[in-house]
Parts: sequence; structure tokens; C-alpha cells
Amino acid sequence: MAHVNPVAETLEDKLTQELGYDDHFHEHHHGDKFQSNFLTTYIFSTDHKIIGRQFLITGIFWAFIGAAMSIVFRLQLGFPEADLAWLRPILGKWIMVNDAGIGKLDPEFYYALVTMHGTILVFFVLTAGLSGTFANLLIPLQIGARDMASPLLNALSYWFFFLAGVVLFLSLFLSTGPFSGGWTAYPPLSALPQASDGSGAGMTMWIVAMALFVVSSLLGGINYITTILNLRTKGMSLWRMPLPMWAIFVTAILGVLSFPVLLSGVLLLMFDRSLGTSFYLSEIVVGGEILDRIGGSPILFQHLFWFLGHPEVYIIILPAMGIVSEVLSVHSRKPIFGYTAMVYSMLAIGFLAFIVWAHHMFMAGVNPFISNFFVIFTLIIAVPSAVKVFNWIGTIYGSNFRFTSASLFGVGFVSMFISGGLTGIFLGNSAIDIALHDTYFVVAHFHIVMGVAAFFGMFAGVYHWFPKMFGRYMNETMGKIHFWGTLVGAYAIFWPMHYTGMAGVPRRYYDGGASFDAFRHFEDLNRFITVAAMLVFFLQVVFIVNFFYSIFSGKKLTVKNPWGSNSLEWTTPIKPGHGNWPGKIPTVQRWAYDYGKGGEEFIPQYVPLKEGEHDLGEGH
Repeated sequence: MAHVNPVAETLEDKLTQELGYDDHFHEHHHGDKFQSNFLTTYIFSTDHKIIGRQFLITGIFWAFIGAAMSIVFRLQLGFPEADLAWLRPILGKWIMVNDAGIGKLDPEFYYALVTMHGTILVFFVLTAGLSGTFANLLIPLQIGARDMASPLLNALSYWFFFLAGVVLFLSLFLSTGPFSGGWTAYPPLSALPQASDGSGAGMTMWIVAMALFVVSSLLGGINYITTILNLRTKGMSLWRMPLPMWAIFVTAILGVLSFPVLLSGVLLLMFDRSLGTSFYLSEIVVGGEILDRIGGSPILFQHLFWFLGHPEVYIIILPAMGIVSEVLSVHSRKPIFGYTAMVYSMLAIGFLAFIVWAHHMFMAGVNPFISNFFVIFTLIIAVPSAVKVFNWIGTIYGSNFRFTSASLFGVGFVSMFISGGLTGIFLGNSAIDIALHDTYFVVAHFHIVMGVAAFFGMFAGVYHWFPKMFGRYMNETMGKIHFWGTLVGAYAIFWPMHYTGMAGVPRRYYDGGASFDAFRHFEDLNRFITVAAMLVFFLQVVFIVNFFYSIFSGKKLTVKNPWGSNSLEWTTPIKPGHGNWPGKIPTVQRWAYDYGKGGEEFIPQYVPLKEGEHDLGEGH
């Protein structure tokens, strides 16, 4: 277990009382008075810590569903001749059984699975599950607040997310199936109910789910921004905030500015579907019939979608970056390398995220001279990302590194972010992207840099703050098995896809391109990828078992600060009530990363500066 300084624990108890700061928010501490039963305590709670757990557990559910979908369509891609009749009890009519009793995955449902997998993982897991969990858990605890600025709106943000999930989940049981036009929902497939079975009621429910999801994100984002700006405890300047707070702050701003654009885009899509408008449609022929739709442009939808879609990449990865910065610093027992550079790089990423969206549209007929603008800024955005990578490596280098599950996933995040990010330089160049677009190279790139890396950041945060969430530890042995298996397995899945993509194998094809003679020699590689995907899926089941077992039977926490961390969340009781601190809120005296300073292994933020000591959080 982590080294803990018993003197610091005693000092913590003393200073929490003597140097505390009461923000007159004490009357908000109403947990014991009103939360008297299971429903009000754990279901309809307004306590930010409970809401964080709700986001996390709901995200785990969705991650399992989304991953299971990927296993089904990977079976189709890796073993296209295999008999899948054994899946009929689960998938019903979507497994077509011929006269010989051989079961095949329905091609329409294959596209529905790919669509739902993307939608679920991008929005319901890596956006709501990641940001919702750690923003709710950490913001009040790390800035020294009793709760969010509006606990009621905070609870509503979860329930809108939950309702969005219910609507999307129910679409899986429609007789015509869920939406099957791709997670980007490009028209005309998404704009014409008659285009395919998956464009009917399933698409309508997809739009409703996304509208509810946007409401959830806006309620949460406004709350996060307001809380960070207005409810910081005495002494907690912006430049003394831990890096997860900066990451969540920038993420919330991105969401508040970009999600309304997605909402407008899908509402116009609904108008085209239901009211006969032509925002995205013009000169369309369906089944030999020329539709009376003139003047619209599907490119308009692409602009609206990707104006959200590219900031969305950073809405996903920025919280993971903040989490990893904190975890690596704590477990390296070193100050974070280049705190100021880390903050400015996040702000730069947040700004540049809004002016690179059309690099997703190089194949859409965008003027090549306009493309040059997006190429330049796409390459420039790699600079602040490289700054962060350099700083993480600088933090680890020469440190007394503790190999815990959390710190290993932090290092794994850096590995994934480097290897996946480098391939983005290829795709950011419009001339190269024309050849690689819609091949498996793109699948490999964004799954490594956004999907797997974000999951690694999320896992690092779960293992690190699990004791704060539940008062127990997760099993370290299972955690390390989970890490090493997932690291090797993720590279085994996605690294080969770079080579198939460079060979021109197209993505989204029902048979993985095997119908082309030029790609048949990749069949064995496809099987290898599918087997690796199944093994990695099994390892995530190990994580789920570890997570839920540890909630009830994990080793109990006996000290408030098990990792020897400096930030304020570890000054609360082991099981903090609604209001977090039983007495006064600690006053912040220094930044969050004083490790290995003045002969002390760590110096918490509430410890006053010694005479002549300089605070690195000052002077900005």
C-alpha cells in the first residue's frame, strides 16, 4: 500500500480545525436531515458524490453494451463464414437462419450495431461517463465547496442523461431495428425515413435521445463552470487548482459552446424527416421516385455535426488528460512538470478545437484552398498536445514511481496518446487523407488516440479515487492484470488496422473488404484482430467484477489520505457526508503539487508556507 505520513495525517486533523474557512454554506449540509431512505440517498440524491457514482455506474453499463456490440460485428468481420445461430436467442430475427440451419448476421443489423457502438461509446460512455463522473466527484472536493452551485440542476443533468439512454436502449427493440446510418448520422440516410428500415422509427428515437443528451450536457457544463468560478474556498486561486479542475473547466466551456450546434443540426434533421423541409436534401431519388426536395445540402449537416464533433474529441480527452496529470504526479512523488505550460496548453487546445472541424470533410468537396486553412491549424493543435506529453514524461523521469493500477493506466494513457496522436498527423494532411479516408487507418487512429486513451484515463481515475468514492480499495492484482492485458490487447486490435488501412481496406463493410480479391489476404489478420478484441472484452469483465466486488467487499480504507496526495479531497472524512467537511472548509495556502520539498514527501494544500518559502501557484 502507498506510503502515508502519520504526522501529516495528524497535522491535517489539526489544521482542518484551526486554519479552516467557513463559507457560510453550512446550512446546505442537509444530508442527514432529508436523506433518510435508500431512494433519497442513492437514487434521487442531490449530493454531487452520489451523482458522480450514478454517472460512473451508468457509464459502465453502457460501456458493456457498446463493447458487446463490437464483439458481435467483429465476429462477422473475422469469421464471415461462421455459424452464428447460437446468437439467435439474444439477437432474435437479426440472425438469419437458412434451410441448413446456418445463422448469419443480418447486414442491416450489422450497420445498426456499428452505428449504436459509435453513438454509445462516444456520447454515453466517454462524454457523460467520463466527464459526468469526475466533474461531479472532484469539483467541490478539489476546490473546497460543499456541493455544486446548483445541486438540483446537477441531479437533473444525470436524469436527462439516464432518460436519453432509456430512449436509445428502447430503439434496439424496434421491429425495424435501431438507426443504422452511422454514428455521424449523415443525410440523406438519416433524413429520409423511407431510405432503409434503420432510417425509420430508430432514427427518430436516436434524434430524441441526442436532444435529451445535449440538455444533460448543458445543465452539467453550466454547473461545472459556475461552481469552479464562484465557489472556490479561501486561498484557492485559479492558479492553485489541481490540473483536473482546469481540464474539466475547459471541457465544460467546449461543451456549452458546441453542443447547441449539434442540437440545431439534429432538429433541422427532424424537420426534414417530418415536416417536408429541405435543409439537407436536394434532387433525391428513392426507389425510382424523384422526391420534391430542392435546395438543401447534406454538406450543411456535416458542418453542423463536425463543429460539435471535433471539440467533442477534446471534450472526451481533456478530462482524461487532467486525471492522468494528477495521478502521475501523486504516484511519481514529484511536482507536476510544467504546471503553467500544462494549463496554457489546455487553453490552447480548447481554442484551436473550434477551428479545425473541416479536417473531417476533406472528401466532401471542400475547396482545396479552404482545406489548407484547416490543415495548418490541425497540425498546429499537435503542438500543445506535444507539450503535455513532454510534461508527463518529465514528471515520470527520475521519479520514485509507485507501480499501482492507477499509475500504470496513467502511463498507458501517455503511450496510447503518443502512438495514436502521431497517426493524426497523417490524416490532418488533406493530400494523404484523400487516400486514407474511410479506410481502417482512420478506425485505428481515432480508436487509439480517443477511445482507448480516454478509457485508460478513466481507469486511472477510477482506481485512484475509488477509495474516496466508496471507502474501500479495488483489488490491485486484478487491476494490474486488467492493465497489462488491455494494453497489449488494444495494440493487438488497432495497430494492424493501420496497415490494412494503408492497403486501402474500406471501413464499415459487412465482410471487411473480403469481397475484393485485393484484400482477401487480410482474412487471417482480421481473425487475429477479432480474437484480440474478444480477449480484451473479457478483461473488461474482470474490471467490472473487481469494481462491484470491491464496493461491498474490498479492503476498507483506514486513513483519509491513502496515496499521500496534496489536494483537498483527501482532507474530508473517509466517508464524507453531504457537505463534504463536517466543520470548516480548509483554507488553501499553496498549490497542489508540493511533493519532495523541504525534506517532506508531500505537503497538503492547507499547510501554511514557511518563512521564505515560495508558492509556485502565485505570481500568475
